[in-house]
Amino acid sequence: MTKFKLERTMSLSSNLVGRVALVTGASRGIGRECALALARKGCHVVVAAKSTTRSATARGEREVYGTIESVAGEIQASCHHGDAGRAALPVRLDMRSEDDIYNAVAATMRAFGQLDILVHNASALYWQDIVDTPLKRFDLMHGINARGTFALTRACLPIMKSQGFGRIITMSPPIEAQSPFYKAKTAYAMSKYSMTMVALGAAEEGRDCGISANALWPATVVESKAASHFELGDPAHRRKASILADCVTHLCEEPDDFTGHALIDDEYLTSRKGYTAEDLKKYRVDPDVEPRRLLAREVVAWKRGGGAS
Repeated sequence: MTKFKLERTMSLSSNLVGRVALVTGASRGIGRECALALARKGCHVVVAAKSTTRSATARGEREVYGTIESVAGEIQASCHHGDAGRAALPVRLDMRSEDDIYNAVAATMRAFGQLDILVHNASALYWQDIVDTPLKRFDLMHGINARGTFALTRACLPIMKSQGFGRIITMSPPIEAQSPFYKAKTAYAMSKYSMTMVALGAAEEGRDCGISANALWPATVVESKAASHFELGDPAHRRKASILADCVTHLCEEPDDFTGHALIDDEYLTSRKGYTAEDLKKYRVDPDVEPRRLLAREVVAWKRGGGAS
């Protein structure tokens, strides 16, 4: 195992140079964007996911869509081209495996001696009515989304407490009791809300320890292989994964007391970071189309006391 030599970081949370970030589901899509964005901020990144070059080759795939090795290579290449990125450690991680979870954390500590940022991005998706959801799909989503998020948070919290610093960001939605979000995706909603509950629990347990934990959710469908595979909305109405990656880096730079929130990406950027509607245009997949806020408009409506608009 490679042992990386780290520079000491400043105590200010806004300085991410030299921090160590573990990103799950980092071989593609949102996770990859988060890993690259954190590297550009000067973080060392543990690229954690199931997809490896070896496993893809074993399946006989002609083209590897994305692996932990390929993303780690991108990070290392950015260092050579003058970006602020640092070391990248590819680690195979199946969120359903307790051994994999503890091995990933142990590998991080052996290589870097610290673990400052945890981004829960790995997730399983299956949108169907209750009667059309096989229990094996239910178990898959809860094994990865709920149990995996809980187990990895459980493994990382003691380290963060001993350091007196930690940032946990979980890709999951605000919890709403009357949510239309349940329609035709009850099992998925249950698992994602469980992820949010883990984030909120970690926020409470991390108070006064220098640890913040927040949930983050996109307002629109985000461009990804999963979005295309499951045909989630009109592709022209998607945003780029970079909107979530930018939110992640901002959240890592927030003070310790910005914690315990379930945030919508564009609302966070506009209300907390001063982004304008013009600023948000850069995240459009189709530069000429303002994406529909399909995943957040209901939340906004419920908070106003009305139905979905």
